[in-house]
Amino acid sequence: MRIITFAQAICEGILEEMLRDERIITYGEDIAKQGGIFGTYKCLLEHEEIRERVFDTPISEEVIYGSALGAAIAGLVPIVEFHFADFLFTGITAITNQIMKLRYMTGGQVSLPIVLRGPDGVARSAAAQHSQSIETIFMHVPGIKVVVPSTPYDAKGLIKASIRDPDPVIFFEHKSLYKIKGPVPEEEYVIPLGKADIKREGEDITIIATARMVHEALKAVEILKNDDISVEVVDLRTLVPWDKETVLKSVKKTGGALIVHETWKRAGWGAEIAATINEELFGQLEIPVKRIGARNVPHPFSPPLERFVVPNAEDIVKELKSLF
Repeated sequence: MRIITFAQAICEGILEEMLRDERIITYGEDIAKQGGIFGTYKCLLEHEEIRERVFDTPISEEVIYGSALGAAIAGLVPIVEFHFADFLFTGITAITNQIMKLRYMTGGQVSLPIVLRGPDGVARSAAAQHSQSIETIFMHVPGIKVVVPSTPYDAKGLIKASIRDPDPVIFFEHKSLYKIKGPVPEEEYVIPLGKADIKREGEDITIIATARMVHEALKAVEILKNDDISVEVVDLRTLVPWDKETVLKSVKKTGGALIVHETWKRAGWGAEIAATINEELFGQLEIPVKRIGARNVPHPFSPPLERFVVPNAEDIVKELKSLF
């Protein structure tokens, strides 16, 4: 099987869908000429048959997201890049009060196949305004699906599913993952939203993670390979909907759970997963459900301070050792 990068997998998935469906358009800042700031649109620029459906916009997030709503109502399928997840806040009204509400407010008469996609998370010491993981906020408000892939294979299959979904989807791509490589089939495939993936099987405890933290969890498992702790790693892949069945089945088997996310620990999405596990499996757990998240401060520019704030494999190892 061929090996491609995370960024290439996303671009390929978008390209295949645009060639399949002429209703699909994609736009944002620095896309049509540059191919996106992380190269996720470069493959589109090589295909003249879709070039007129790939275009740049002014730097105005409220207009970008609001126009996606209008395009979807008019029968198009817009894929909009948000440049950095931090900038979603500048267009929050269009997202939370319009895109996330209109299908409900019309009694299902209006379909809104909108994909908002782009980079999030910590990378390159980008400091407080370009490093945030804000998926929990969009998980909290009803009306949008939330996708957080960790591998090239998952990224391609999930972006295709997101584009085909009749509801709005927000697709978070961790910046540190764009250059990672992995096997991706040449034949078409789609990964259903709401299906977790067990990245590693184990018997003693379940780690539940997404995006970059999946890789940190796997590093931690490798560090502990001689410590007689058997760890199962569950990659949620989507947060809305999240795969409750797979998570509970895994935790019931292992008797414990450690939830790891890069977003802040306070009120992070891990609290929702932890609460559900306790509600459903209370009395069957052998150890308390634990969470690891970023410290509750803005992201520092200083690389050493950034490493202190954001969880890593060593933090996971330390927490696991404290439980056994």
